[in-house]
Parts: sequence; structure tokens; C-alpha cells
Amino acid sequence: MTGMSRRTLVRALPALAVMPVAGTASAAVPDRVVRFGLTPVVVQENLQFFNAWRRYLEERIGRPLRFVQRRSYREIIQLLEAGEIDFAWICGYPFVRRRETDFLDLLAVPVFDGQPLYRSYVIVHRDSAVRGLAGLAGCSFAFSDPDSNSGYLAPRGMLQRMGHAPEQHFRLTFFTYNHAETVEAVADRFADGGAVDSYVWEYLARTRPELTGQTRVIEWSEPFGFPPLVARRGSEPALVARMRSALLDMSGAAEGRRLLKDLALDGFREGDAALYDGIRALAAWIGDKGGTP
Repeated sequence: MTGMSRRTLVRALPALAVMPVAGTASAAVPDRVVRFGLTPVVVQENLQFFNAWRRYLEERIGRPLRFVQRRSYREIIQLLEAGEIDFAWICGYPFVRRRETDFLDLLAVPVFDGQPLYRSYVIVHRDSAVRGLAGLAGCSFAFSDPDSNSGYLAPRGMLQRMGHAPEQHFRLTFFTYNHAETVEAVADRFADGGAVDSYVWEYLARTRPELTGQTRVIEWSEPFGFPPLVARRGSEPALVARMRSALLDMSGAAEGRRLLKDLALDGFREGDAALYDGIRALAAWIGDKGGTP
């Protein structure tokens, strides 16, 4: 980890991206750059890591690759829908919102601490006297993204079980559009509480304990399917097969294991759409209204 601040790194991240290319470019072009979208579900702290991962994948798919970073899930979904990127690491919520049958195919699912699962964490400052979500009534609260399961949908479900909506329970809500920045907002007392991806919080606990040490997990959701890696339907079948193999085989290669260790992941496994039934059911129960709190 360098001495750069997180905000400096976030500003630098677009250097990883390529400019969108008009058209879907669905025909096989051997030297066409493969574009892989990254969203706030990935902890994008280490530029050196992403350069190494890019080279690793390029060698195995036999094509040049560029990571395309955007701030919100919605932007990445729009790029996928327009055919301007080929693959992406997204959240389970946008995956189930009537989209997987339209233009997305499940590529692979990450395995974290032995399971393809994660949770939503509700966090407060370590010095807060609050012991549960109910105790945050009348407080300020940071959501991560309106299309995030752990950062918005799941905590809304937790509130709904209590008989409350966010606008009724909290004095003020806002979106950070980045799970790590939600942790920062709570650690720096910009928000009294926040909802964050458990994987991101646990990753930061290993890599930036001075940050997560300023926060405390007070409540967590049931487990959900881990945010998936997807392929745009209509992408070259041979390319999709090579990318899937490159991801699934990482845990069996020395360099792949080193990269997985940097991601704090055990590996990637074949995707199973049933993993996301819990998110689909939760969205249906809440009413899937989307929008902002």
C-alpha cells in the first residue's frame, strides 16, 4: 500500500479505463481490446495490483484487456447494456432486477472465507453508544449506492422488518457511491451509521485496520450470493469461455493465488443463479422501488 490517500487513488483510477467505443462490436476481432467493468464492489486501493491482474488475464485470454472503472453500478450496467464493455464485476441487486434474462450471463462467483456469500454490515463509530439499527433513529446514515444490495436494499429490508422506511427512521441519509467511503464517512463522523458490504469491511480490516478500527459492526443481514462477475450476452463465446477459465483456474496457479490473496478471496467458482434468489425475494418483498432514500 502506498502513501497516497484514498481520495487521490480514486481520482487516479480512471487511468485504468479506456474510452467507450461506439457500437457493440460483437463480431470476433482477434486484437480488439476486451473491456472489463469495475464497480464499487471491488476495493480499488492498489493500482499496482490491477495492472498485475490485467496482465494475468491478458496472457490467458490472448487479448489486450482494459479495466473500465465507473463510480456507480448503474453506469456499469448501462455500459453493459450498450455493448461498450464485455465483462463486469457488479452487485447481485442489479443482476436480479430483470436484467440477467435480458443481456447478462453469469460468468463466475467469488469465494470468500470458504463460501460464495457475503452480508450487509451496519456500522457505527467505535465510540458510539448505539447497539443496533433501532438505536440510529433520528441519526444520519450513509448508504453506498441505490443499486447496491448490501449498501441499500438489505438495510432497507432490515428497517422494513422494524416497520420503518429510511426517511422515517433517519434524520438524514446520503449515498457515498463507494463502500470504502461509507466506512470512511462513519470513521470520520460524517455519518452516525452506515451500511456496507461485509467483504469490503473485512478486506479493509486486514489492509487498513486503522480505518475499520474507528468503526464497529452493530448489526448484519442474512447471507446473500456474493457480487457476481458477468458477461454481456452476445459476447464472443470463445472469449467468454477463455475468461471464465482464466478466473476459475486462478486458485490452481501460483501467480493466480498471489493475486487472489491481494483480493482476500479464496478463488472463483462456477456461477449459480439460484445464489441470488434471496436478493430477488427481498427486492420483491420491499417492492423494488429503487430510487433514493
